Amino acid sequence: MKFVKQFGIILLLSFLGELLHAFLPLTIPASIYGIVILFLCLEFKVISVSAVKDVSSFFIEIMPIMFIPAAVGLMDSWQIIKEAWLSYVVITVLSTFVVMAVSGRAVQLVMKLTRKESDGEGKL
Repeated sequence: MKFVKQFGIILLLSFLGELLHAFLPLTIPASIYGIVILFLCLEFKVISVSAVKDVSSFFIEIMPIMFIPAAVGLMDSWQIIKEAWLSYVVITVLSTFVVMAVSGRAVQLVMKLTRKESDGEGKL
């Protein structure tokens, strides 16, 4: 029953994201609205982490399975994309490295700012 309740919470927040997507004139996907709502609920302690922890862990464990439909879609579209496959590979590799670099720099900045705050309070 615990899993049903946790799954229901995530479904409810996803539904709220769908509603926002339907009513707001922005081009933001409904899933992004849903994840932002979940983040805000967790951040402001509306929902405790334990209220969604088990189902969230389950979703993370099965995440690779969720890529199977996309892979099948690519295989199905091979006739359309075969002429530009090299471009797709280059763009994918370059964007992966850009995301890794930007993420690394962002983490370094946050760590640096955190250290400065703690040093200001007399801690190391």
